[in-house]
Amino acid sequence: MEEEVSFYLEETEEKMQESIQHLQHALTKIRAGKASPSMLDGIMVDYYGTNTPLNQVSNINTPDAKSILVQPWEKNMLQPIEKAIMAANIGLNPANNGEVIHINVPPLTEERRHSLVKQAKGEGEDTKIGIRNTRKWANDEFKNLLKEGLSEDAEKDATDEVQKLTDAYTKKVDDLIALKGKDILTI
Repeated sequence: MEEEVSFYLEETEEKMQESIQHLQHALTKIRAGKASPSMLDGIMVDYYGTNTPLNQVSNINTPDAKSILVQPWEKNMLQPIEKAIMAANIGLNPANNGEVIHINVPPLTEERRHSLVKQAKGEGEDTKIGIRNTRKWANDEFKNLLKEGLSEDAEKDATDEVQKLTDAYTKKVDDLIALKGKDILTI
């Protein structure tokens, strides 16, 4: 029984850590006014009939905080890359000079900044829901073990441990959201 309890505790922490990693990934997609190659993550380019991630057909750099430079590995990919960026509808306008694609990242308006903070908070709430669902799953598993002969003290200790994990990971979410909110609102 003790092995099962420690297995479920490890599994719980692993799932909560995955929730945090998912949140961190989601937050990188919310731009804070500074140019970042991750802003183009998820853009797929038609590469000889195959949908391919943009970063697999080009170099993506940020020469400064206000622009992104996309340098395709093949010149004939300039048009498809430009079309893919436009089609992604992420509010960026690519400029093709025949060699590279230059993207100016426009400064955020105050209204847009507040909307992005709200979006980040929404991502944080979704992550907290995931963490609480993990807590519920673990507690249900401990109740099942209780029925199978686990002592009440061991079950209580395990649920207390899960609550400590839940509190710690919820605090991590709050910290990440506060940091992202500060980053977005900083001009």
